[in-house]
Amino acid sequence: MSEARSRRIESEIQRVLAGLIAREVKDPRVGNVTITAVSLAHDMSTARVYFTPFASLQSPDQVCTGLTHAASFLRGELGRRLSLRHAPRLTFVFDDSVAGAARLTSLIDRAVAADRAGHHGADEAGAADAADDAGAEPAADSGDPDR
Repeated sequence: MSEARSRRIESEIQRVLAGLIAREVKDPRVGNVTITAVSLAHDMSTARVYFTPFASLQSPDQVCTGLTHAASFLRGELGRRLSLRHAPRLTFVFDDSVAGAARLTSLIDRAVAADRAGHHGADEAGAADAADDAGAEPAADSGDPDR
């Protein structure tokens, strides 16, 4: 199977599963889930579905259990909607890359804020020194016209 066809099928599986999970899965453990990626095996027998719970009260493990419980239903619907002769077995995997990216973004934001605070403090000190110097000059010039 060509790489382009494989990617196209993966994106279609991702699109269909996102809709099915949002509208058809009634398991309270699942809730709002974002399907972040689908990785299809070369022989199309299995598909790894990466997900992230979105504002969920359930732990990722509980969401994964709910999705695994609904996997046979989702596989059947996926085969029907995509007209696949053999729908792949679905394996759900929690995608922690979103949490890692959020953590890195937070670290970067804090470092930038600390850097700005350090430079801003130095700029204020330099501005105060400049204001003192500027304030001293006019006082020296304004006194005696013979200077």
